[in-house]
Amino acid sequence: MNLDDRDKFSQLDRSNMREAIDYLPDQLAQAWEQGLNLPLRVKPPIRHVVIAGMGGSAIGADLFIAYGEPFLTVPVVTCREYQLPAWARGSEILVIGSSHSGNTEETLSAVKQAGERGCQVVAIATGGELAAVANEAGWDVWQFEHHGQPRAAVGFSFGFLLALFTRLGFIPDPTHDLEITLQAMREQQQSLGVEVPVVRNPAKRLAGQLMGRWVVVIGSDVAAPVARRWKGQINELAKAWAQFDILPEADHNTLAGIENPEALLEKMMVLFLRTPSDHPRNRLRNELTLQAFLTAGINVDFVQGKGEGRMAHQWTLLHFGDYLAYYLAMAYGVDPTPVQAIEGLKAVMKE
Repeated sequence: MNLDDRDKFSQLDRSNMREAIDYLPDQLAQAWEQGLNLPLRVKPPIRHVVIAGMGGSAIGADLFIAYGEPFLTVPVVTCREYQLPAWARGSEILVIGSSHSGNTEETLSAVKQAGERGCQVVAIATGGELAAVANEAGWDVWQFEHHGQPRAAVGFSFGFLLALFTRLGFIPDPTHDLEITLQAMREQQQSLGVEVPVVRNPAKRLAGQLMGRWVVVIGSDVAAPVARRWKGQINELAKAWAQFDILPEADHNTLAGIENPEALLEKMMVLFLRTPSDHPRNRLRNELTLQAFLTAGINVDFVQGKGEGRMAHQWTLLHFGDYLAYYLAMAYGVDPTPVQAIEGLKAVMKE
């Protein structure tokens, strides 16, 4: 497909996913401002935080933890399960239930268990059962309005956590980081938008390279959860296979697996995510691992985070990946919004 055919885009993108991607910097800013003013009754001391969520809600937690790792004053983990860790009990544990719909069964199960164990709870949702359960229990409910897909609400799932942890005093004031992040994202958009032709649009060009490829995305440090995000966006928007890996771990196992099966490896495309804020040894690993894949005859490329600081590097990479996945959906001729396989499985689970 011609990735400069905007009329064809409109025909395929019936729910206007493109607009949601364009709006992401504004959504992130909105979530931060809203989160500074929502009710918060969490009482100290808090010694551990568990963020329960799935999919687009959980990735916001992963992104936040990676961003905040150098200066978080409490341990924070993501829970993608029905059950909380055994140690998560008592009032010194804060459980944050994050579910776009408010009806994610794994998140609901974990949050209800938190209540039974006497944990403090904050619920983040557009409504649904999670908001109802939280209101009945007297917990804080950070409810927001968003009518799109959960994956298009990552600005809310990250921005609310940013505000929440700032208000609890668990991270330094990130206002400056956020301001330069939003600026970097908006500057980058000038070369990524639908109106920018392929010849000047790196996301469109890279999407073209991914056609017919088995995609692997590799990142480290602050870009590790971005690699997961790219994988998920390629799956859900383009309805295409993708997987992610993380450095330095990939150099202790994945690197040994680039010999067989040769016929499939020739169809791979490995994308390396890079940021100036990566650990120097991981920057070296990134380059050396790319060269090893290239020497083995595997297609490779890399994308660099932009702006200044960890948050800007992370979010410019994330936003680039959203555009990339959108253009890959257009190239494959699929509507980027519906996820019939996922919805079908959810329906069967309810039977």
